[in-house]
Amino acid sequence: MEERPIIFDIQRFSVHDGPGIRTLVFFKGCPLRCQWCSNPESHTREPQIASFNNRCIGCLRCVEVCPDGAVWVSNKGHLEYDRQRCKECGACVDTCYANARVLLGWEMTVEEIMVDIRKDTIFYDMSGGGVTLGGGEVTMWPMSARKLLAACKAEGIHTAIETCGYAPWSNIECLLEYLDLVFFDIKHLDPGVHYRYTGVNNHLILENLKRLAQELVSIVIRVPVIPGVNNTRKNIRDIAAYVRDQGLAPKIVLLPYHRFGEEKYARLGRTYPLPALEPPDEEEMDALAAVVHSEGLDCQVGG
Repeated sequence: MEERPIIFDIQRFSVHDGPGIRTLVFFKGCPLRCQWCSNPESHTREPQIASFNNRCIGCLRCVEVCPDGAVWVSNKGHLEYDRQRCKECGACVDTCYANARVLLGWEMTVEEIMVDIRKDTIFYDMSGGGVTLGGGEVTMWPMSARKLLAACKAEGIHTAIETCGYAPWSNIECLLEYLDLVFFDIKHLDPGVHYRYTGVNNHLILENLKRLAQELVSIVIRVPVIPGVNNTRKNIRDIAAYVRDQGLAPKIVLLPYHRFGEEKYARLGRTYPLPALEPPDEEEMDALAAVVHSEGLDCQVGG
């Protein structure tokens, strides 16, 4: 039976994740728990229910249809939701008139994904664009990702992936035959700091990057710039020097921290990990880009 990966979004007309106009396919599941993550719905491989409480019209259909008693009305008349009881069956989603409950993630075959991808073929041809697979972490679905990339290449579509690099090498290697471009994250060179803020150390990540640099695939290094974690000039200089000295890639993209995903945590019944953190300003990002340039590498801020 064909594996049906869980996809939580297909985003069309993107211009920030590879050359030209692109379609982004987001695979669910990630082995990291970066405290600044803007896609908490990508953490688990399974579908999840998001609650948009501001949309609720109080029809109580969710209470009537929930088979697990996970939704009820309290003595004070408030609608309550116990995520520990909820088995994410989606019954409340199907019956919600107001879209106050939304299922994040759904099974799709490769051919079903290709139907969406083919809608924008004319834009790929006009702009030199293509398809970028991300997540979550696409290497958690290596066979599905390989098949999807192969289908794209068979139709002459440029391909790219975005990866944190934390995966068995075989999960990355099997994709290379059908890949034109890899966006690879370096978050910090210190394994202890990396573990503190992502839940894993960086040994496997850096080893995979070195192996990837030996392959015939273009690599762009991405560095999320997180205040208080890695935003010093020394840290950025160390990363740039490491990339240059190891011959890993000619370009680094600095991604300024943002808080766009903050509301998503509340919708999933979770607390945002960095509530007091403010994004870096344009002047700081330009200064860090200058540091990268001083180490002999091309640099882009954002995108």
